[in-house]
Amino acid sequence: MTMPLREWARGLKRQALVVYFAARDARMPWAVRLLALLVAAYALSPIDLIPDFIPVLGYLDDVILVPLGLALVLRLTPPPVMVAARERAEAVVDRPVSVATAAVFVLVWVIALLGLGAWVYSRFA
Repeated sequence: MTMPLREWARGLKRQALVVYFAARDARMPWAVRLLALLVAAYALSPIDLIPDFIPVLGYLDDVILVPLGLALVLRLTPPPVMVAARERAEAVVDRPVSVATAAVFVLVWVIALLGLGAWVYSRFA
């Protein structure tokens, strides 16, 4: 029996929250912590690396890259950290979505892209 798409997406969101909380745990190795922060930020961000309007490739990151990144971080995370992160994620997962948090994510991505663009322009202009 196949899992409905909505439940699959909800599971990815839950796993992204687990990864985010694991990344904030001091017991997490620094390299895995950095990877976890990058994966969680990308998974929870409303902005995609590859825009969804591009046929086939637009959904590639959502269907392949995000689940693979989450799986890698979950595999590298120490079990005690994982238990604590799952407990925190379960407590948070059913809360309402914050528009302010989404706006912060968009602002961070815009600033990062503008900074990258300015760097590339100054470097190659």
